[in-house]
Amino acid sequence: MSGPIERFMTDDHGELDQLLSRADAAEPVDEATYADFREHLLRHIAMEEKVLLPFAKERRGEALPIAQQLRLDHGAIAKLLVPSPTHAICAELRALFVRHNPLEEGAGALYAICDELAGNEADAIVERLRAQPRVPVAKHYDGPAHDRHRKKT
Repeated sequence: MSGPIERFMTDDHGELDQLLSRADAAEPVDEATYADFREHLLRHIAMEEKVLLPFAKERRGEALPIAQQLRLDHGAIAKLLVPSPTHAICAELRALFVRHNPLEEGAGALYAICDELAGNEADAIVERLRAQPRVPVAKHYDGPAHDRHRKKT
Protein backbone atom coordinates (compact mmCIF):
# COMPACT_ATOMS: atom_id res chain seq x y z
CA MET A 1 0.00 0.00 0.00
CA SER A 2 1.50 3.31 -1.05
CA GLY A 3 1.64 6.42 1.08
CA PRO A 4 0.67 10.00 0.31
CA ILE A 5 4.02 10.97 -1.22
CA GLU A 6 4.11 7.98 -3.54
CA ARG A 7 0.47 8.45 -4.59
CA PHE A 8 1.02 12.13 -5.34
CA MET A 9 4.23 11.62 -7.30
CA THR A 10 3.09 8.53 -9.24
CA ASP A 11 -0.11 10.35 -10.18
CA ASP A 12 2.14 13.12 -11.48
CA HIS A 13 4.07 10.53 -13.53
CA GLY A 14 0.74 9.48 -15.03
CA GLU A 15 -0.10 13.05 -16.01
CA LEU A 16 3.33 13.42 -17.61
CA ASP A 17 2.87 10.18 -19.55
CA GLN A 18 -0.48 11.40 -20.88
CA LEU A 19 0.92 14.75 -21.97
CA LEU A 20 3.87 13.11 -23.73
CA SER A 21 1.58 10.61 -25.48
CA ARG A 22 -0.76 13.37 -26.68
CA ALA A 23 2.13 15.48 -27.96
CA ASP A 24 3.77 12.52 -29.69
CA ALA A 25 0.52 11.31 -31.30
CA ALA A 26 0.39 14.36 -33.58
CA GLU A 27 2.30 14.75 -36.83
CA PRO A 28 4.49 16.69 -36.32
CA VAL A 29 4.76 16.64 -32.53
CA ASP A 30 2.12 18.93 -31.00
CA GLU A 31 4.34 21.77 -29.77
CA ALA A 32 1.76 23.31 -27.41
CA THR A 33 1.11 20.02 -25.61
CA TYR A 34 4.84 19.27 -25.58
CA ALA A 35 5.46 22.70 -24.01
CA ASP A 36 2.99 21.80 -21.23
CA PHE A 37 4.74 18.43 -20.82
CA ARG A 38 8.18 20.08 -20.71
CA GLU A 39 7.18 22.63 -18.08
CA HIS A 40 5.38 20.00 -16.00
CA LEU A 41 8.35 17.62 -16.20
CA LEU A 42 10.85 20.27 -15.11
CA ARG A 43 8.64 21.12 -12.13
CA HIS A 44 8.37 17.40 -11.29
CA ILE A 45 12.17 17.07 -11.34
CA ALA A 46 12.42 20.17 -9.12
CA MET A 47 10.03 18.57 -6.61
CA GLU A 48 12.36 15.59 -6.37
CA GLU A 49 15.61 17.59 -6.36
CA LYS A 50 14.49 20.40 -4.04
CA VAL A 51 12.09 18.60 -1.70
CA LEU A 52 12.38 14.81 -1.65
CA LEU A 53 16.12 14.19 -2.01
CA PRO A 54 17.10 16.86 0.56
CA PHE A 55 14.36 15.63 2.93
CA ALA A 56 15.60 12.04 2.70
CA LYS A 57 19.22 13.12 3.19
CA GLU A 58 18.31 15.20 6.24
CA ARG A 59 16.28 12.39 7.83
CA ARG A 60 18.87 9.69 7.13
CA GLY A 61 21.93 11.80 7.84
CA GLU A 62 23.30 10.88 4.42
CA ALA A 63 22.16 10.84 0.81
CA LEU A 64 20.13 7.93 -0.47
CA PRO A 65 22.19 5.37 -2.39
CA ILE A 66 20.04 6.03 -5.48
CA ALA A 67 20.39 9.84 -5.29
CA GLN A 68 23.38 10.02 -7.62
CA GLN A 69 21.66 7.92 -10.32
CA LEU A 70 18.48 9.97 -10.01
CA ARG A 71 20.45 13.18 -10.49
CA LEU A 72 22.28 11.75 -13.51
CA ASP A 73 18.95 10.72 -15.03
CA HIS A 74 17.43 14.13 -14.31
CA GLY A 75 20.33 15.76 -16.14
CA ALA A 76 19.86 13.44 -19.13
CA ILE A 77 16.13 14.19 -19.18
CA ALA A 78 16.71 17.95 -19.00
CA LYS A 79 19.22 17.73 -21.86
CA LEU A 80 16.60 16.00 -24.04
CA LEU A 81 14.21 18.90 -23.35
CA VAL A 82 16.58 21.48 -24.87
CA PRO A 83 16.02 20.90 -28.62
CA SER A 84 12.69 21.36 -30.37
CA PRO A 85 10.51 18.28 -29.96
CA THR A 86 10.63 15.40 -32.40
CA HIS A 87 9.21 11.89 -32.33
CA ALA A 88 12.77 10.60 -31.81
CA ILE A 89 13.16 12.73 -28.68
CA CYS A 90 9.78 11.52 -27.38
CA ALA A 91 10.95 7.93 -27.87
CA GLU A 92 14.24 8.64 -26.05
CA LEU A 93 12.35 10.21 -23.15
CA ARG A 94 10.06 7.18 -22.91
CA ALA A 95 13.04 4.82 -22.91
CA LEU A 96 14.68 6.84 -20.16
CA PHE A 97 11.48 6.84 -18.09
CA VAL A 98 11.24 3.02 -18.38
CA ARG A 99 14.62 2.78 -16.67
CA HIS A 100 14.25 5.79 -14.35
CA ASN A 101 10.74 5.53 -12.91
CA PRO A 102 11.33 2.20 -11.09
CA LEU A 103 13.99 4.01 -9.04
CA GLU A 104 11.20 6.27 -7.79
CA GLU A 105 8.04 4.12 -7.74
CA GLY A 106 7.33 0.97 -5.78
CA ALA A 107 8.66 -0.78 -2.70
CA GLY A 108 12.14 0.35 -1.72
CA ALA A 109 12.17 3.22 -4.26
CA LEU A 110 12.44 6.97 -3.62
CA TYR A 111 8.79 7.75 -2.96
CA ALA A 112 8.20 4.79 -0.61
CA ILE A 113 11.41 5.61 1.27
CA CYS A 114 10.26 9.22 1.69
CA ASP A 115 6.84 8.07 2.91
CA GLU A 116 8.53 5.81 5.46
CA LEU A 117 10.94 8.53 6.61
CA ALA A 118 8.11 11.08 6.88
CA GLY A 119 5.73 8.88 8.85
CA ASN A 120 2.81 11.01 10.02
CA GLU A 121 4.43 14.08 8.38
CA ALA A 122 3.94 12.68 4.84
CA ASP A 123 0.94 14.91 4.13
CA ALA A 124 3.04 17.97 5.04
CA ILE A 125 5.69 16.82 2.53
CA VAL A 126 2.99 16.48 -0.13
CA GLU A 127 1.97 20.08 0.60
CA ARG A 128 5.60 21.15 0.09
CA LEU A 129 5.58 19.28 -3.24
CA ARG A 130 2.34 20.99 -4.29
CA ALA A 131 3.85 24.38 -3.37
CA GLN A 132 6.90 23.84 -5.61
CA PRO A 133 6.83 26.77 -8.04
CA ARG A 134 6.90 26.46 -11.80
CA VAL A 135 10.35 26.31 -13.33
CA PRO A 136 11.31 29.04 -15.81
CA VAL A 137 11.58 27.41 -19.23
CA ALA A 138 14.02 28.63 -21.87
CA LYS A 139 13.36 28.55 -25.59
CA HIS A 140 14.42 25.41 -27.43
CA TYR A 141 17.96 25.33 -28.80
CA ASP A 142 18.59 23.38 -31.98
CA GLY A 143 22.28 24.09 -32.44
CA PRO A 144 25.03 21.65 -33.38
CA ALA A 145 25.01 19.72 -30.09
CA HIS A 146 21.43 18.65 -30.77
CA ASP A 147 21.58 17.88 -34.49
CA ARG A 148 21.22 14.13 -33.92
CA HIS A 149 17.57 14.70 -33.00
CA ARG A 150 16.66 16.53 -36.19
CA LYS A 151 14.97 14.69 -39.02
CA LYS A 152 17.15 14.09 -42.04
CA THR A 153 15.48 15.40 -45.19
